[in-house]
Amino acid sequence: MPPVLRRVLLRLAIFAVSLVIASILIFVLCWILPGDLAQVILGANADPMAVEAMRRRLGLDQPLSERYWEWVTGMLRGDFGTSLLSRRSVSSQIISKLGVTAWLVGLGMLVAILIAVPVGMLAALRRRHLDGVILSALSQLGLAIPAFWAGIMAVYLFAVKLRWLPANGYVPLTQDPAGWAARLVLPVLSLALVQAAVLARYVRSATLEVLSEDYYRTARAIGWRQLPALLRHGLRNASLSVVTVLGLQLSTLLVGAIVIENVFSIPGLGSQLLTAASQRDLVLVQGTVMLLAFAVLLINTLVDLSYLLLDPRLRSNR
Repeated sequence: MPPVLRRVLLRLAIFAVSLVIASILIFVLCWILPGDLAQVILGANADPMAVEAMRRRLGLDQPLSERYWEWVTGMLRGDFGTSLLSRRSVSSQIISKLGVTAWLVGLGMLVAILIAVPVGMLAALRRRHLDGVILSALSQLGLAIPAFWAGIMAVYLFAVKLRWLPANGYVPLTQDPAGWAARLVLPVLSLALVQAAVLARYVRSATLEVLSEDYYRTARAIGWRQLPALLRHGLRNASLSVVTVLGLQLSTLLVGAIVIENVFSIPGLGSQLLTAASQRDLVLVQGTVMLLAFAVLLINTLVDLSYLLLDPRLRSNR
């Protein structure tokens, strides 16, 4: 078997096993919580017979293993179950919110990369100058700022004081493109600036490693200028460590989006998850968390596979 195919199959097997383990943990943690869900739905003073009937209707009288198997096989068919409170399909509820969160996370990651890559490279190239020191200090400061605090400060400055942008809310892109863009500026920046500070530190470190390599010094010796030599001969090597951080950053963005959606009243997966958790709608909670776990594991798997494209040594027979 070719080494590349062997590595790909190994990573896909790890992804599948991790997904199964995640599903077991999510299901068990959701359903071992104290309290009777049927009692919660009907109220503390409900008739015991009615509570028992509700438990049978919800399938809570079945063994945990049977309920897990039914949930997993349903997901394989695209059926995440039915919400305990709204009686709506969990799949339809997730799909209706998925696009909102995808825009927030995708744009946040894009803006973070557009900020972090040039800032990190400049901080490395200008490390002995005042501007490079300032860039490094600003990225270090950004590491200490939580996304929700950045969001609150952005609302106070740009929405309350300057009145340039709306403070919260969301409108679909197809309904009002200008309003959609205006309402995403602050939440996207709140996510992106914090992540850009983290990513810029890694870009700077990766760039400094390239600057000390013989192939870069050789390029400079034969007449290449600093930035062209770095882009032409060092960018691919620096990208190996940066790609690893990008995978972690995307996972962090998914978690950060949950907080940011609530700060800015954005109706995405994060706000839906917190609402479902507060109402003990466990079927909706486990379906949403499982989707987020799938996304995180998929991102990590794609990052691992990307090494095969970036590093030729991994494609060799050694």
